[in-house]
Amino acid sequence: MSRQLQREGIWNTIISYAGIAIGFVNTLYLFPNILDEEQVGLTRLMLTIAEMFAQFSALGFVNMSVRYFPYFRNKEKQHHGFLFVLLSVPMFGFGLITALFIIFKPAIYDYYQENSSLLFDYYYYIIPLAFFTLLFNLFTAYLRSLFKTIVSSFVKDFLSRFLILVLLLGYSFGSMNFEMFVLLYVAANSAIALVLILYTMWLKQFYLKPSFATAASIIPFREMLYFGLFTFMGNISVTIIKSIDQVMISAVSLSDNAIYTTSFFMTSAIVTPALAIFKIAFPQVAEFWKEKNMPGLAKFYKQITLINLIIGLLLFIGIWANLDNLYSFMPATYSAGKYVVLALAIARLVDLATGINGIILATSDKYRWDLLFNIVLAGLTVWTNSIFIPLYGMNGAAFATMLSLVFINLLRMFFVLWAYKMQPFAWSSVGITVIALIALGVSYLIPYMGNVYLDIIVRSAVITIVYAALALGFKVYPEMNVWMRKIVKTYTGL
Repeated sequence: MSRQLQREGIWNTIISYAGIAIGFVNTLYLFPNILDEEQVGLTRLMLTIAEMFAQFSALGFVNMSVRYFPYFRNKEKQHHGFLFVLLSVPMFGFGLITALFIIFKPAIYDYYQENSSLLFDYYYYIIPLAFFTLLFNLFTAYLRSLFKTIVSSFVKDFLSRFLILVLLLGYSFGSMNFEMFVLLYVAANSAIALVLILYTMWLKQFYLKPSFATAASIIPFREMLYFGLFTFMGNISVTIIKSIDQVMISAVSLSDNAIYTTSFFMTSAIVTPALAIFKIAFPQVAEFWKEKNMPGLAKFYKQITLINLIIGLLLFIGIWANLDNLYSFMPATYSAGKYVVLALAIARLVDLATGINGIILATSDKYRWDLLFNIVLAGLTVWTNSIFIPLYGMNGAAFATMLSLVFINLLRMFFVLWAYKMQPFAWSSVGITVIALIALGVSYLIPYMGNVYLDIIVRSAVITIVYAALALGFKVYPEMNVWMRKIVKTYTGL
């Protein structure tokens, strides 16, 4: 792994966990105790719809940036007008999706009016929120192609959550009504896109002058549109997979969506390090393909997988062992999401365990196959949610999501193995899983400490010590042992 990749990954992880600390306060304490469940569910549903809106509007051009930018990269020639192309087509898509959003409002109203009519008091707020979400996604992709990921992580994972924390405190002190809160909530989530635009200008990489003739000589525009169409269809599938559970739960009850999304947030820490690394792994994998460096890609595949598993398993057992403590910060109704946490956590662990197979496929010459996988999975996701939500509510949605994510990741993994003779696992993957189970078992031997904060600290410390001692002792990842020896020598001289 390159030094730049390590540096960016470390900073992204630090920023992400600082953001999770604020998100913990917001999601597990302030939102549940300041807003009622229906209001919490509304704010989460608005973000979900805006993200779907933005993904459809992008017409696949977010992924196109990572795939094709290495061929356009030339700062002296303003990257041959790449940014103009990246922005112009999605703007057309946004206009089209906005028209559909307005035209189909009556149908959407019929779907939500019985149990979630509050949505329609703020229906049109979603349009500007979706527009700035689209801009954020596009500039994040552009900056990622420039290997500049820290600022986008900062504004998404930290700044936006800090602004929302301020809003929640302001609302709790009675300085605004709920309508003003929602307006400022939209503004806070939109402002981060403006920060990225200003940052791009500061980098002197904001080149909006078109250069169609030069660009076409590098990569035919028709080829980029063709790739964009395929990734657009894939993004529709992925968006359905990620969002349909919240959309369908909210039609039953915005309150259930509040509980479901709160439980979803609890599991987000498991994949935070992976997301931080994936942001920079995407262009790195694209470079491997460009250089036809298959041994390097295969090694990178296993390395990223093992690192993600080591961190993700530790975080999972820490969350599960402390789950009752976490629910104690919220109204009692939120504890109904306990098994939502379990199902979603398993899904996330499988996502980590199968490594970067999705990135490998998306940047390979077989990217079209991933579209087929995603279309099948999207249909499966809608079908399973339509079955399990009426039967089991939010627990059914979590189970359906788990089935869908496990299925797609295993399908991708076996396809990559068949097509490129690469797979993400090593015996160390089995070893770290056994170690995680042992550490979790030890945590159940610890009696309740009598104070929720003390119990979290003691329980988490014991889990970490047992887990780290076994992982280092059995050398499941030798590079980690080397890293620890350097730290010990630096601070102790031994």
